[in-house]
Amino acid sequence: MECSGDRAFGNQPWYVLFVQPQSAFLAPIEAQTRTALLLSLVIASVVTLVALLLVQSLTKPILSLTKRVAQFKSENLNYRVPIESKDEVGNLADTFNKMIERLQDYTESLEQKNAALLSAEAQLRDSESRLSKLLEAMPVGVFVTDSQGQPYYVNRIGQQLLGKGVVPADTIEKLVAVYQIYIAGTQQNYNLEIFTIPKLLRGESANADNIEIRRPDRVIPIEAWGTPIFDDRGKIAYTIIAFQDISERRTIEADREKFTEELSQLNRDLKKALDAQLQLTHAYGRFVPHQFLDLLGYESIVDVKLGDRVQKTMSVLFADIRDFTSLSERMTPHENFKFINHYLMRTEPCITANNGFIDKYIGDGIMALFDGIADDAVKAGIAILENLAEYNLTREERGYGPIEIGIGINTGSLMLGTVGGENRMDGTAIGDAVNLASRLEGLTKNYGVPLLISHHTFSSLTVPGNYQIRPIDRVKVKGKSELVTVYEVFDADPPEVRSAKSATKAVFEKAWMLYRNGDFDEAAKLFEDCLSQNSVDKVAAIYLDRCRQQN
Repeated sequence: MECSGDRAFGNQPWYVLFVQPQSAFLAPIEAQTRTALLLSLVIASVVTLVALLLVQSLTKPILSLTKRVAQFKSENLNYRVPIESKDEVGNLADTFNKMIERLQDYTESLEQKNAALLSAEAQLRDSESRLSKLLEAMPVGVFVTDSQGQPYYVNRIGQQLLGKGVVPADTIEKLVAVYQIYIAGTQQNYNLEIFTIPKLLRGESANADNIEIRRPDRVIPIEAWGTPIFDDRGKIAYTIIAFQDISERRTIEADREKFTEELSQLNRDLKKALDAQLQLTHAYGRFVPHQFLDLLGYESIVDVKLGDRVQKTMSVLFADIRDFTSLSERMTPHENFKFINHYLMRTEPCITANNGFIDKYIGDGIMALFDGIADDAVKAGIAILENLAEYNLTREERGYGPIEIGIGINTGSLMLGTVGGENRMDGTAIGDAVNLASRLEGLTKNYGVPLLISHHTFSSLTVPGNYQIRPIDRVKVKGKSELVTVYEVFDADPPEVRSAKSATKAVFEKAWMLYRNGDFDEAAKLFEDCLSQNSVDKVAAIYLDRCRQQN
């Protein structure tokens, strides 16, 4: 080693030189170097070990997740990745699990939809097969087009009628030419704008029977019906046209027209004969009522034979004009007929309206029969009297006097039938019931009342209280020992008379019973009471006079 300094000895520099062996000089340095290398190796080993442990702790969850992903790749969607930490790897595993769950749900839904689709396809194929069989089995032609009007399907019958199956065409006009469709009876191609495809494609139904298909060997008259078919969105999916050969129908129609004309002529001839027969029947009906035929069990007068008869319980009504003889003496024969017919024309509707019919006209009198309830006959009698009151008002306005009539009604068994000879017969009713009704009509003159009924009719009324009725006598029928009670029906009396009779009805009935029992004095007092309230009560006046005669 060489050393020098700035201090000089005298004017000369100086130097000190040390000498040491190299090994002795480098020994400490080498020792330090070895120590540093050893320490570095130890530190490197520790760092490597720590790094390995750290890498292992970081890669283990990832390797586990990778393994789980491999299981997912093997389509094990039910497996879930265990979540072993809450760090980023755990979050990744949780997210992956949720993704698998959603994927599993989607897969299950897709499988269900695929199954439903397969089922629908199978059903569709089955439906198409059945539809095809149905269309092929139909006895008419079927022509199907798509939504553009292009032919799509023609069944067997349709091919036989058209002479060909599905033939594509650019335009509808070409379809007409392809299938040789004409307007019936012309050489003009059928205008499909009027019927079928264009109309159907507009969503309208159509039909026509003036179509002809021209085949080389024949002309086929066609009737067709068309309708559009819509999909779920309301769009036209296709159209269906059904058509059939109506050759036989055309022939039948021609024959029918001919037959109809012949039948019409026959009907006209028959109508003339029928009108004549109806007129004759109507004329007979005016002489013999249809009710009379019904009761005998016949439909036509020609079936009636002399001696036909039937026993029935009926109500008999007799009506007769009072003092007609004196009236007729003041009229000419022509006026007599006119008067009687006018009166009878007003009377008849009252009888028919109450289910009765006129058995016969006896001069100015009427004999009517009622097959129903006794009320019908009583109501008819009341209606006749009410109608007569209106008629009398008209007569008085014209300066004529009023007409009075008497009506007698009885209900009982009678014999209805035909009487006469070989050249002339008539319908009639006979029996005690008829005789008593006639007798009652005659009694109306004696008592000065317009309407009398027997106790047989009274007891046959549905509700006697619905009428204004009072007893006035007991009479003996000719040839019979029994007495018949006679009742007055005063519903048709003038309002003031009807009201007075109704008010004195109880007193009158008591007086009448006293008279029947022979207590004439007490009966007379009550009859006088009736007359004091109703001075026009002719029946009360008659009985009062009878009471006085007994004394």
